[in-house]
Amino acid sequence: MKAKEIREMALKDLEERIETEKQNLSVMKMNHVISPLDNTSVIAKSRRDIARMITILEQRKKNESAQ
Repeated sequence: MKAKEIREMALKDLEERIETEKQNLSVMKMNHVISPLDNTSVIAKSRRDIARMITILEQRKKNESAQ
């Protein structure tokens, strides 16, 4: 997911998306332990997307509290 797409999301939608992605990452990790994934880079990509979303969320919260 691109940073531009994330910035266009509403604050509530972004928080919900982060929780959903965290759950998906947990499921992927569990599935990978049971039977290895064909493409393990999806785990790293998911982790980076979550981090990107959290960063943008924190920036937006900080900007709102400063105003």
